[in-house]
Amino acid sequence: MSSISAMLYRETKIRATNITFVFWDLFYPLCYLLVFGVGVTASLGTPLSAPGVTYNSFFLAGVLGMASFGIASNSSWSFFMDRDNGIFYEMLTYPMSRSEYLLGKVLFNVFIAIVQMVITLGLGTWLLGIRLRVDLLPLLMVTVIFGTAGWFFFYTIFALKIRRNDIFNSVTSVFYFVFLFASSMFYPLEPLPRWFRVIGFANPITWQVDLLRYTSIGLGTSHQLGMEAVAFGIFVVACFGYAVRSLTQI
Repeated sequence: MSSISAMLYRETKIRATNITFVFWDLFYPLCYLLVFGVGVTASLGTPLSAPGVTYNSFFLAGVLGMASFGIASNSSWSFFMDRDNGIFYEMLTYPMSRSEYLLGKVLFNVFIAIVQMVITLGLGTWLLGIRLRVDLLPLLMVTVIFGTAGWFFFYTIFALKIRRNDIFNSVTSVFYFVFLFASSMFYPLEPLPRWFRVIGFANPITWQVDLLRYTSIGLGTSHQLGMEAVAFGIFVVACFGYAVRSLTQI
């Protein structure tokens, strides 16, 4: 735990010197909810997927999923910065395991994701009248934590395998487009063409967002959510395991 705490302290100090990134992580997804959500609600009005569910309520889970995805993407830059200044290889010689190294780095991301969640839920209920399932909020926090960690480990694999910033930026840009738009983040998948539904339901973002949608507003079926919870859990564990392996091979 001392190694993990030391890594958490280091990440906090580093991120505290770059407030722009922290502000972006906290408020950029919220702008989607306030601008995009309000615009679609005003244009289409009512329910997209269930009676009484406004688009603002539906899109809330998408914003939370977008936040964890974006925070992980931004945080993966730390590997490039550490490599550029030489501290990365030095830290690998410190008396801590590769798992502790990654867990320490992800803890600050989880903290940012929780703060972002609290801000988004607060403003969503206050300004947009979103009705939350208060009884499911603990599960919502767990989903946010595991989602943020899972996507960080996912991006870590590519940050460790790719050595050039421009290539990494290109890869993350493709991921951003494919993962976010080929999912249930912005719209329900059921009315869409079959080929799109197949891609969407095979997308880990869909699994996470569907779980966030249930734990925030109670929307979803138990059978589907159960399968998605198992699938997303396997995804997180697999990403962590391969990230540790990638770090060990350096």
